[in-house]
Amino acid sequence: MLQKTSLLSTVNVPADIRDFSKEQLKQLADEVRAEVIDAVSVTGGHLGAGLGVVELTVAIHHVFNTPKDKLIWDVGHQCYPHKVLTGRKDRIRTLRQGGGLAGFTKRAESEYDPFGAAHASTSISSGLGFAISRDLQGEDNNVIAVIGDGSMSAGMAYEAMNNAGGMDARMIVILNDNDMSIAPPVGAMSALLARMVSSRGYRKFRGFAKGMVENMPRPIKSTARKAEEYTRGMVTGGTWFEELGFYYVGPVDGHDLDHLLPVLNNAKAMKSGPVLVHVVTQKGKGYKPAEDSADKYHGVSKFNVVTGEQKKSVAKAPSYTRVFADALINEAKKDDKIVGITAAMPSGTGLDLFGKAFPDRCFDVGIAEQHAVTFAAGMAADGMRPFCALYSTFLQRGYDQVVHDVAIQKLPVRFAIDRAGLVGADGPTHAGSFDVSYLGILPDLVVMAAADEIELTRMVKTAALIDDRPSAFRFPRGEATGLEIPDLIEPLEIGKGRIVKQGSSVAILSLGTRLGEALKAAADLDALGLSTTVADARFAKPLDKDLARQLADEHEVLITIEEGSIGGFGSFVMQELAESGRLDRGLKVRSMVLPDVFIDQDTPDNMYKTAGLDSDAIVAKVFEVIGRDMAEFASLA
Repeated sequence: MLQKTSLLSTVNVPADIRDFSKEQLKQLADEVRAEVIDAVSVTGGHLGAGLGVVELTVAIHHVFNTPKDKLIWDVGHQCYPHKVLTGRKDRIRTLRQGGGLAGFTKRAESEYDPFGAAHASTSISSGLGFAISRDLQGEDNNVIAVIGDGSMSAGMAYEAMNNAGGMDARMIVILNDNDMSIAPPVGAMSALLARMVSSRGYRKFRGFAKGMVENMPRPIKSTARKAEEYTRGMVTGGTWFEELGFYYVGPVDGHDLDHLLPVLNNAKAMKSGPVLVHVVTQKGKGYKPAEDSADKYHGVSKFNVVTGEQKKSVAKAPSYTRVFADALINEAKKDDKIVGITAAMPSGTGLDLFGKAFPDRCFDVGIAEQHAVTFAAGMAADGMRPFCALYSTFLQRGYDQVVHDVAIQKLPVRFAIDRAGLVGADGPTHAGSFDVSYLGILPDLVVMAAADEIELTRMVKTAALIDDRPSAFRFPRGEATGLEIPDLIEPLEIGKGRIVKQGSSVAILSLGTRLGEALKAAADLDALGLSTTVADARFAKPLDKDLARQLADEHEVLITIEEGSIGGFGSFVMQELAESGRLDRGLKVRSMVLPDVFIDQDTPDNMYKTAGLDSDAIVAKVFEVIGRDMAEFASLA
């Protein structure tokens, strides 16, 4: 039997597949799927979502004239097949690596990525922006937004659809329904109906029928409209989308190119108004280990392609996320008013474990951070003790609610902020860089940062006891330090830090898990003859003013360090030292923060080295401040 010639090797850009036959497109889809599986087995990353849209990706790039036609992927978890087809297949094994391809769409990476995304539910809004811009500039290209059914749990998607429908904007939204959460059974009949209602003939007849009743009395017009909506709703299930102003087509099997191609061609031919094409796909399609997995291999580490076994590194310590979950469960056993709230990230935040222990007290509200915050505020206002567990980068999306619904009312919502600081392979879109800055400026909001797992456990207990104001505690992704957590945990005194190592010449005041690097730096400085104190601030707010003043009074140099942006903890310390007159006494003080740039993906250690927040950078900063050459100083010492 003759082996088929590889088609993928001949494809460099989507234009190369525009003349492919249907059979060639099917073969190409198989090859793209195999390429994605092999690449992600090497790099790790988001696998299941991409496997689910292979045929859809091939079909879109075959039917539409990308990059002139704008293709926007929501979130970007599913963009790996798109990257393979758009001039990046030779670099696909650098996904999520330092200096390699981003794990999401990225404007700076390719003209085929017109809009960058890594947070959910932005595609319809940005697509509408492209569509209106096109019309204002007199262009005629298509705009296609692909959004998953999970992203449809966010209010932003509905805001955009309502706006697009009201404006009658010409754009195509493809709803990738990969959980059967909306669709009725998909088969030949539904495919026939989808093709029929998207066809030019049906649309012409629909227009003719509307014209016939336009001048009839209002009751007849209303009855005719409702009759058509009811009929189409019965056979296609799209009445709800039609109410938002979209012409609904579907559901259609997203893995059957025989069905998918004509529907996309029909949608392309529609030259007025917004269209929603409902495509049903299977997450993890074509790779049995992913198909059989509960999460369809949503995110994976490196794995064996044959067996599907993931290559897990041996953990030396539990993750900070697990430490938080265990601590919260322990507190909840003693207090039945403690509840957990998250926004579509139960496993990522550890609330899946809390939910198993307390199923009636755990709430996943979907991709809806704004709602999560105000939902927690309502609970707090009625006497419950809500812990709202969100990634730092996602809490940004609920900031107005933090200000208006929580802080102004002084409601005791407890924000458990996971993924604080730099997060590695997910890159700048998921970095928790700004929470200390944007929370620390709010009156009466307690802001804590854990230096290790014992401190994190104490902060959970402390937050549980704060009933007169909101609070937040932050912790990073990854393994904790390996300390043994004692059975008896005491809460912290609000606004009080601690001195971890005593010295006399240089002081390092750390917030968060840079404490380990500060202690390494102190050991190096001590060896060079610079006696160094290391303190753990614990609180960014309320700031331990006594500790800051003491360090300033007793040392020649004071360095603050944090895993956050400018405007955060270091700025709060500077404000206190300035107001207390200590900057007028010759004190040499510097703040070490994340640089004023977005740092691309790499390992966390490499990212912190790039950011200048490791032990070597601390030592270098001290010598920069005292104006001495390190080698020269060492020789004198």
